[in-house]
Amino acid sequence: MRPLAGAPVPKRQKCDHWTPCPSNTYAYRLLSGGGRSKYAKICFEDNLLMGEQLGNVARGINIAIVNYVTGNVTATRCFDMYEGDNSGPMTKFIQSAAPKSLLFMVTYDDGSTRLNNDAKNAIEALGSKEIRNMKFRSSWVFIAAKGLELPSEIQREKINHSDAKNNRYSGWPAEIQIEGCIPKERS
Repeated sequence: MRPLAGAPVPKRQKCDHWTPCPSNTYAYRLLSGGGRSKYAKICFEDNLLMGEQLGNVARGINIAIVNYVTGNVTATRCFDMYEGDNSGPMTKFIQSAAPKSLLFMVTYDDGSTRLNNDAKNAIEALGSKEIRNMKFRSSWVFIAAKGLELPSEIQREKINHSDAKNNRYSGWPAEIQIEGCIPKERS
């Protein structure tokens, strides 16, 4: 008996999506950190904007800002929320995003210990519903837009709290992700 031919290897999609995004959209995937050794990642249009491979993610809240019109990354930064006073610089960084910007935010390790009210207000102003619910070592991912409205069907935020009984990383939360397609600006 001859072996059956296997199914063809699926074509790789942008940001490792299972199905391709339509041509008039941007593909994205946000992945929070998980455990001690799984670092956060931000992928946009199949470009890794932040990740361990690039050496530009760290403990705290990691943020990438993308120009919505061109699809080009304009800035990336990490803000340690466990040591130091980084809420002020993070608030300024968020506020510095130009109109028609996409903001992608992911946590690795702790994003809440030194997160002050001004920073929470700035993130809430972008539409976050969970920023005030973040706890020590919560995994959190958030997509925001400045100067434009994201379609209502796009999942914008997800949170997972650290729980020694329920998480596989003994007290560290599992990674969480949001992925999808954002419509490009109509010309």
